[in-house]
Amino acid sequence: MGCSGCSTGRGCSTTSSTPGGCKNNGSCGTGGCNKLNVFDWLANMELPGGQTPFDIIEVRFKNSRKEFFRNVNNLAIITGEAVAVEASPGHDMGTVSMSGELVRLQMKKKGADPASTEIKKLYRKARQTDIDKWKEAQLLESTTMYKARTIAVRLGLKMKISDVEYQGDKTKAIFYYTAEERVDFRELIKILAEEFKVRIEMRQIGARQEASRLGGIGSCGRELCCSTWLTDFRSVTTGAARYQQLSLNPLKLAGQCGKLKCCLNYELDSYLDALKDFPETDTKLETLKGTPFHQKTDIFKRIIFYSYRDEPDVFIPVPVDRVKEIIAMNKEGQKPDTLVVHKEPSLVVKELDFENVDGQDSLTRFDKKKGPRPNNNNNNKKRRKPQQGQGGGSRPGNAPKAASDGPGSTPPPADGQRPPTQNRRPPQQPGNRPPQQNKPGQQPPRPPQQNRPPQQNRQPQQRRNRPPRTNDKPNTPPA
Repeated sequence: MGCSGCSTGRGCSTTSSTPGGCKNNGSCGTGGCNKLNVFDWLANMELPGGQTPFDIIEVRFKNSRKEFFRNVNNLAIITGEAVAVEASPGHDMGTVSMSGELVRLQMKKKGADPASTEIKKLYRKARQTDIDKWKEAQLLESTTMYKARTIAVRLGLKMKISDVEYQGDKTKAIFYYTAEERVDFRELIKILAEEFKVRIEMRQIGARQEASRLGGIGSCGRELCCSTWLTDFRSVTTGAARYQQLSLNPLKLAGQCGKLKCCLNYELDSYLDALKDFPETDTKLETLKGTPFHQKTDIFKRIIFYSYRDEPDVFIPVPVDRVKEIIAMNKEGQKPDTLVVHKEPSLVVKELDFENVDGQDSLTRFDKKKGPRPNNNNNNKKRRKPQQGQGGGSRPGNAPKAASDGPGSTPPPADGQRPPTQNRRPPQQPGNRPPQQNKPGQQPPRPPQQNRPPQQNRQPQQRRNRPPRTNDKPNTPPA
């Protein structure tokens, strides 16, 4: 709640030396403790030539009490300063909440006359001795309130003392109380005067004014409107809740003061304007199915909900124009079949700006799980033909040539037959074949030829004179 948690509303710059909730010691731009703050939007504007400043200022005291004072000495007053003003009797201390031309507009709003002689005077800016005595008076307020409550209970008075405010010079104390009946507190005043040695003034306030002075947090989570910005307390009735289709639950409609919430009047005018062309909710509708009754109304969607007697749990939304149409038909002696006419939805052909050919525009295409991989050992699958450049070219009248003509190559299988897959090696691409070790007495194999063109009329090559190879004895390495 910031500075308003102390419930003083006097500002922290003069009442204490420690930082307040706003961390600015009450010298922030809003002017203090969030109690009826006013933003001076004319502060940085100069007056026209020959125009004298307005000689009346507004001073804020404890909580929401504010009064106007005349600056008879033409002192240079700044918003937030502590000043000593006229009181009856003695003098009082307060904080300047507004000055300049903005005070003229505030007095016009409240109906105060600037030329009135009843406006009290501004004495001076607060001195250090004035501030020290003011602090001492504030420290007495809490203990004085508790003692006064004890005395009121002892005397049997049906009253509640909610707040005590000392005058700046410690010569007077104002007691604020609430009571449902008239209270004779003459004996109470005598006892309080003897107990505290000050002049006693009793002021009766209402429940709303009490909540405004004490402050608090409302059910909306914000500070109370009456404590922060609301100045006039208009009457609130349960009719405001009925127009807004709210539940008439006193626990939900009551505020901190125990009365109906002031915020029920905020949007009431908008609801009243929207309900002007709505039919009366107690008007009976006649249909062939039966007589429906009203359940609830959605004002801004312009829908009224009805239910039949035999189906009270089924809410049928009916537009306002349809309700008016049924009322007009009933006046002519006609009854519709149902409340709502069900129209067949018309097919709307959506024109596409592009065609999704491969489905790449789907955002959920990666969410689909992949299926099982196809089995590569399927014998019914056709054998892939070797492509040109990987398995050699074709020869006229001969079978396709293998990737290498060197030793160790196997002849191709016959038509319609396929070797078993467990002994089959995957084809190796040229360039990725691992190097082979030369065996003793054996020539290195020829490198594979890539993209070998078919050869026509190949002449037989003459072999060198080699001794015939026999397998009777193993090859021996040369000496």
